[in-house]
Amino acid sequence: RHGGDLAGLRQHLSYIASLGFTQVWPTPLVENNSEKYSYHGYAATDFYRIDPRFGSNADFGAFVAEARARGVGVIQDIVLNHIGAGHGWMKDLPAHDWVNQWPQGYTETHHARMTLQDPYAAPSDRQRFTDGWFVPGMPDLNQRRPELATYLTQMTLWWIEQYGLSGIRTDTWSYSDRDFLARWSTRILQEYPQLNIVGEEWSPHPAVVAYWQRGKRNHDGYVSHAPSMMDFPLQSHLLAALTETDGAFTGLTRLYEGLAHDFVYPDPANLVLFDGNHDTPRLFSLLKRDIGLTKLALAYLATTRRIPQLFYGTELLMESPVERDDGRVRSDMPGGWPGDTVSAFTGTGLTAAQRDMQDWTRRLFTWRKTATVIHDGALMQFAPMEGVYVFFRYDAGRTVMVALNKTGKAVDLATARFAERMAVGERARDVLGGESATIGATIRVPAHSPLILELPKP
Repeated sequence: RHGGDLAGLRQHLSYIASLGFTQVWPTPLVENNSEKYSYHGYAATDFYRIDPRFGSNADFGAFVAEARARGVGVIQDIVLNHIGAGHGWMKDLPAHDWVNQWPQGYTETHHARMTLQDPYAAPSDRQRFTDGWFVPGMPDLNQRRPELATYLTQMTLWWIEQYGLSGIRTDTWSYSDRDFLARWSTRILQEYPQLNIVGEEWSPHPAVVAYWQRGKRNHDGYVSHAPSMMDFPLQSHLLAALTETDGAFTGLTRLYEGLAHDFVYPDPANLVLFDGNHDTPRLFSLLKRDIGLTKLALAYLATTRRIPQLFYGTELLMESPVERDDGRVRSDMPGGWPGDTVSAFTGTGLTAAQRDMQDWTRRLFTWRKTATVIHDGALMQFAPMEGVYVFFRYDAGRTVMVALNKTGKAVDLATARFAERMAVGERARDVLGGESATIGATIRVPAHSPLILELPKP
């Protein structure tokens, strides 16, 4: 078998905390008792039971409690849109319309998510997107059924209350009935107003993602209550910025313009930006095994105006095919199994490059953990020039300069260009290198590297 369990997660919570992370998101842990593909967790057969392959409900409670003691919250991955075909409901449905059924028989969603915002969409297309099934093994739930809506709401509240969860990640957000989503999230946040809920809306378009975030004034009057969404648009811009040749509309310009679209979001700082996840090829492979580009990506992830999320193993330069290959993407964490010759946890068998990346990641995110200017500060960006992109994070007491040099040579930046945020003669500390120096007429950014400088009050 492959994949760990709750006991293994507990054993290595110290590793997660040591990297500077404050939350952990496991993919769904509830029972998935189906003949095929049950390992991924997104086809529940019992919403209230931890899958015995991972452990028991008591094991989950112990895991959450120990994580909390180490300063790490646990985010529960909850699926509201569908269940597994092996769920007991499918043997005797509580009501005929408990799942979405079609007169012509099985009908699959077409995944055309923009039908929900498209002013020209055919109503039949909207219905097929929401009510169509993902695959035959995942019956599509009809949340318009009041009893089912109540069940899903009470189930979510039970997990939060029973185990003290710190957040909810909701899979396939837009595929569920949108009026149900508004009522569900409102009810959850009435009970737990400090809880964060992040929805998955896999779209490259900021306007589509923004539609679902709390506070957005939508053209059709729809009112959403989800505090956060996963930022697929900016993640795609980040990858393009680091792999494309720089031009008027390509390369680093994509990152600059992608962030400029923040005007469409009601709360951009509460979006989750990620390097990858269980559904995407691994970052190091997408960046053509380039360690410098990988560090540039993580530096941006850690310092831009977003909540950063890192996929396990990125700090070890784990690889996968660049085409989708779920099995390889979701490879075992090295060191989690008896007989492993390589261990992320002890350092045994790691290459020099892996050890360097692991240590670099630890320093970056440990610094970020207490850098409140990164958590809450404003952002000012400067248009990319000559392969370098610069932005500042700042508040009343602190300023951080971030320079991303994509080129293969060191670049001297003219300090005068950034006079709105810094000045010659100020002291600055290199966050990752630790050295302090006085700002001169130019600032040197090393080749193929990020530079993060802390400055005094502006």
